[in-house]
Amino acid sequence: MFQKILVANRGEVALRVMRAARELGIKTVAVYSTEDADTYPVQYADEAVCIGPAPSNKSYLQIPSIIMAAKNTGAEAIHPGYGFLAENAEFARACVDNDLVFIGPSAECIERMGDKASARETMMACAVPTVPGSDGICAGVEDARAFAERVGYPVLIKATAGGGGKGMREVHDPADLEPQFKAASAEAEAAFGNGGVYLEKLVLRPRHVEVQVLADDFGNYVTLCERDCSIQRRHQKLLEEAPSPALTDETRRAMGVAAVKAMRAVNYRNAGTIEFLLDQDGNFYFMEMNTRVQVEHPVTEMITDTDIIKEQIRIAAGEPISCAGRMPFVPQGHAIEMRINAEDPEHSFRPCPGTITKLRLPGGPGVRVETYLQEGSRISPYYDSLVAKLICYGQDRNEAIARAKRALDEFVIEGIATTIPFHKRVLDNQVFIDGEATTDFLETQMGDLR
Repeated sequence: MFQKILVANRGEVALRVMRAARELGIKTVAVYSTEDADTYPVQYADEAVCIGPAPSNKSYLQIPSIIMAAKNTGAEAIHPGYGFLAENAEFARACVDNDLVFIGPSAECIERMGDKASARETMMACAVPTVPGSDGICAGVEDARAFAERVGYPVLIKATAGGGGKGMREVHDPADLEPQFKAASAEAEAAFGNGGVYLEKLVLRPRHVEVQVLADDFGNYVTLCERDCSIQRRHQKLLEEAPSPALTDETRRAMGVAAVKAMRAVNYRNAGTIEFLLDQDGNFYFMEMNTRVQVEHPVTEMITDTDIIKEQIRIAAGEPISCAGRMPFVPQGHAIEMRINAEDPEHSFRPCPGTITKLRLPGGPGVRVETYLQEGSRISPYYDSLVAKLICYGQDRNEAIARAKRALDEFVIEGIATTIPFHKRVLDNQVFIDGEATTDFLETQMGDLR
């Protein structure tokens, strides 16, 4: 096992990794920008190194600075968390080149699955169901038009690189194809430095269901059930739950089998997520693979009694997955995660940086809060707006919902606007209560919030 690891991230995920490491007897090194000098993760770590000024491209995205911090502090491995460099093949390769262990998959695997067109081809080759799509990246608008006419509208334009909804456009009318194609390509180029896009047939009113996976060097491939991430805004997840209220046991097993096929096809190692679209008839299709731990991993931990971060560290240290002997996993109870963002849902979810003047966290049985906040914490405009995650567990879905409502009522954050009121509305919505939410939930159920 490692003696010391560096956490190449900030905020709640940095703290989450450090806590798991401490329980494993591992010392931690925090890296931080000047903007984050006074934050709790920096105080919590055994050592901390400033790596640059506030903008992430001058600090958290500076590979040489992070590598140097690891070498100078004697860290043996680097955990990237999620976001920033977590799915950056160059960073994973730089770690290996400097005799550091990257706590994640290989650079080759990140590259192969990070390119969505390549990932799609890989899944088709190993018989994982995929949505009908173009043959690789579209050379131009005419390529896209030919595909759309062949499969019929609506279609979905998707950037081959990146994620988070950037470079993604729905096209329902042939007249909109050219402007949307150009807009998606330009957005992808600006966000990822790669303007390549491809097309898929648009699955109407699907659910977004993903399978948490683990793989080690001993031939163990573990699937930790699924999560339903259908409540989204512009392809950004807002609330997740596990297990999915839409899956039958048969579909759950089939999705797990497909996830293992996907892992084997790319010789996957460490933690990852295979994401699927589930249509109205119960058919599922591969969407993408995230080669990192996900923001929503706690809901899976709650229903499987598994610490995914610890498993990541064990795998990277050359140890077998400790929970492999419990396969196949059967979900126990139900968990819901609500992302508490520093955003104002009443005004188009605009970011709301500022200073926390009052903070009261909910507690009690089955309630877990992942946050780095303290009273007086300053929410920076430079970074992601996620400030906390509220995870509520129940013996069944009804209890999880009731507990989540109670916890939201107890949760007090003053000084900034947050998405707490939004989540209260979701939990009171009958479509959500009935377990029937699809990815168009905001548009169909909360038309006043966009």
